[in-house]
Amino acid sequence: MKLISMRFAKTVCTVAAMILVGLSAAAAQTIKIGSKNFTEQFIVAELYAAALEGAGFKVERKINLGGTLVAHEALKSGAIDLYPEYTGTGLNAVMKAQGVTETDPEKVRGMVKAFYEKEFNLTWLKPSGINNGYAIVVRPETAKEYNLKTLTDLGKVSSKLRLGAGTEFVDRRDGIAGLKEVYGAEFAEFKQFAALRLRYEALNQKQVDIANGFSTDWQIAAEKFVALDDDKSLFPPYFLAPVVRQEIAGNAKVVEILEKVGAALDNATMQELNRQVEVDKKEPRVVAAAFLKAKGLVR
Repeated sequence: MKLISMRFAKTVCTVAAMILVGLSAAAAQTIKIGSKNFTEQFIVAELYAAALEGAGFKVERKINLGGTLVAHEALKSGAIDLYPEYTGTGLNAVMKAQGVTETDPEKVRGMVKAFYEKEFNLTWLKPSGINNGYAIVVRPETAKEYNLKTLTDLGKVSSKLRLGAGTEFVDRRDGIAGLKEVYGAEFAEFKQFAALRLRYEALNQKQVDIANGFSTDWQIAAEKFVALDDDKSLFPPYFLAPVVRQEIAGNAKVVEILEKVGAALDNATMQELNRQVEVDKKEPRVVAAAFLKAKGLVR
């Protein structure tokens, strides 16, 4: 009986040791996190990295890789394991589905997820609350003067107003062409500004009456600009989510952590985090760490 007990104890110890080794190996896995080349991407990549580090994973940061296609190729090649991406970008820039007019967020996500899994052996995790699509914004006094709440409202008075937008906004369907087609908008004047900050400066200085930006731009909240509702769904959804290699998607703990981070984010939150980096000049890593701690996502 004593011999059996000793053998049983030895077996239990062996199994326990194997479990501990397995856990150590999982924790020892280095997860390579990338990002594209602008502030919001830096912050979200740092959020992912710090949250995973807080759970015991080793992380290698490869932040500020470049534009969409650079980050996408890095993911395909295995140079990185994941990066934050937008569903509308996946649809238009990677799938090149320029003729697709689908604007339902879940359907767009389903389309890009299926395409990435079939073509690249990559997948999309659950989206965050961030939808960083185009925003058409006006000064509060302009909104009040013309009773502007929606893009339908804008279409009715557009001939009296000057638009400032980026160079890419001219020919795209989700740009000037679409505003005319869907909302009947034809503007008194159009001024091009390649840099986003120049559009907001022009709006502030009353060189234009309307500007195109993005929904998580810090200027919208800080300057109390009014973002008009796209009530006929011209613009595709740009929900932000981690795009990951299948090996990462198979790690339930990693997926849980990344999706908890996403669940804590929305447009208003992202506007404030962007503001802290761009206006307060804080480092993205510092901003990310403070946010995760405040939300109880790391200790």
